[in-house]
Amino acid sequence: MTFRVVLEHDREAGDYSAVCPKLPGCASAGETEEEARLNIREAIERYVAPRDIELPEDAKLVGVTIG
Repeated sequence: MTFRVVLEHDREAGDYSAVCPKLPGCASAGETEEEARLNIREAIERYVAPRDIELPEDAKLVGVTIG
């Protein structure tokens, strides 16, 4: 799956920021554009990684595939 990422260069700091608009709060940064891309990739992977979820007794967890 491909996610769109907004990369911005901060001229004052000299660093790059990276934000994934589809995933609220998923952001990263790096000293170079390449580092920012690598860091946001890791952030996205962690964001979408399965986590343990506490469910009510009468609920079940199912998977849905997109793309």
